[in-house]
Amino acid sequence: MSKEKVLTGKPSVDRPWMKFYPDVMMQMIKIPGCTLMEYLKQCCPGMDIAAMHYYGEDISWKTVFEEAEKCARALRAIGFEEGDQIPVYLRLVPEFIYLLLGAEKIGASILCRDNTTAENVEAARKSKAKAIIAHDFLSQKEMHAFLDGSSVEKLVLLSPLHHGSRDAMPAHIQACLNSYYPSMCASGPHTMSWEEFLAQGEKYTGKVEAEADIDRPLFRAYTSGSTGPSKQVIHSANTMLSIICQMNFYGGTEGKRPSWMVTCLPPALVAVVVSMVLMPLASNKLLILDPFCYEEDVDLELMRYKANNWPMIPMFIETVMRNGRVPDDYDLSHLVAAGAGSEAYNNVQLERAEQFLKNHNCNIRFTTGYGSSEAGSTFSLPMAPKPIRDGNVGVPMPLSIVSVFKPGTQEELSYNQMGEICKTGPGNMLGYDNPEATAKALQIHADGKVWLHTGDLGYMDEDGILYVLNRGYSPRYGGGELAVLPMENLVANARIEGIDDEFFVLLEDEAHPGYFVPYLYVVLEDGYTVDDIREKIEECLEPHMYPADIIQIDARPFFHFKTNRIGLAKELKESFVS
Repeated sequence: MSKEKVLTGKPSVDRPWMKFYPDVMMQMIKIPGCTLMEYLKQCCPGMDIAAMHYYGEDISWKTVFEEAEKCARALRAIGFEEGDQIPVYLRLVPEFIYLLLGAEKIGASILCRDNTTAENVEAARKSKAKAIIAHDFLSQKEMHAFLDGSSVEKLVLLSPLHHGSRDAMPAHIQACLNSYYPSMCASGPHTMSWEEFLAQGEKYTGKVEAEADIDRPLFRAYTSGSTGPSKQVIHSANTMLSIICQMNFYGGTEGKRPSWMVTCLPPALVAVVVSMVLMPLASNKLLILDPFCYEEDVDLELMRYKANNWPMIPMFIETVMRNGRVPDDYDLSHLVAAGAGSEAYNNVQLERAEQFLKNHNCNIRFTTGYGSSEAGSTFSLPMAPKPIRDGNVGVPMPLSIVSVFKPGTQEELSYNQMGEICKTGPGNMLGYDNPEATAKALQIHADGKVWLHTGDLGYMDEDGILYVLNRGYSPRYGGGELAVLPMENLVANARIEGIDDEFFVLLEDEAHPGYFVPYLYVVLEDGYTVDDIREKIEECLEPHMYPADIIQIDARPFFHFKTNRIGLAKELKESFVS
């Protein structure tokens, strides 16, 4: 480990977190400075070795590279050129990876969105693309929405079972896949099958490969909209690989090749593509793709595949614990890494997850993570030995500089002072598709570096450990900051009898613009009412944190794999109007 340094009081100068990174690790971490295709070929353990497993089929590295070349030719054949955006509306199937590599080869970018049909059509319209790529379960109605609402003239339709086998799917996976198919699937002269798409490429004789440019846009994805308005985030091969090369050690094992399973999550999320797909591929892990799984069945897939690594977002681990289908004697020791990313996890949730793993013979350290689409997905790593509690998300990535600034300014704060979390260094996005939003998020500071302003609130301690407390600055009229995670932890730490789950939703204060009002949602154990817990709730909170109302619900609702706070806030507003 590196030696302790005298602190100046500025985390961006001190970088105290570096003491947790062994020198030997730092010697191995180098930004590759090459294309994504070149990097994967450098990392490839052998052309005949399986890169991915997809519903009964092992897909070799040779197949990955060959299919990527075919996709590049086919994309050129149907009219895509250097600098174009290619709208792709697929689940996380092998062909998505081929298309990403094929787009890089022709100098284009993949555009993903996984929202409503209207929003997906809007993304295609803004791309000015003449063709989109989607699954063959796209409905006739959705097809006409694209044809009428954008420049799209042709739809390439891919069967989810171009690879894989239906016979290899258990009944619950088949049921999920079947549920995607509408009564009338898209068809007609505007459609083209995947096989016809590839056949066009075989006949194509023009230029295919563009001049390599690792800083050219390659992947465009819209934020989910679960915590605010959805924005298009743009990344290049260089920004993505800058994150991947710092994470390749994560989830490794001694003496055997580990597996890495991805369930449900779509490739329309930067974190999925960078940290959950490309990173395991680049670090010699067998990538298990399992996109057609109901969210409520992730426990069955965990036991079926017995994966060594599984991106266990809070929604998934909660499902595994609450379904009750994992037998008491089931051995979870096949997991070599476990943690909760995507959204904050309060102290009671953490304790439950840790105890569940321990009860099932999985004695690894359960961790929490932090990141954003704008930062290339991952912000921090669980390198420090301090307890994962109270918003501790680990330390900054080794090649990054992270600090906390006075909200709305470029004034850097010192240790243990709450402010806006900002990051400079490799991996930050190229920008949004909106120049004004880009200028607000990516700012040049007095040090000459470009800093990403996240809008998230937190602080850093003297060891460089980052604590994330809230998504955005949320003052309450009359004084006091409404930091959601600390508020939830005050309730969690009080161990109030009758509360099974709880979380806050902040609503804009219509009477006082710029301020917010908190509402507490609770899931109660049988026989308890809100009146039973109200007094104890107020006893554990500071006065400015008192909820305007405590609302009982049956279960925590999710949207885009996160607690659906936006949906609940909308319901609250509508209830006031009615």
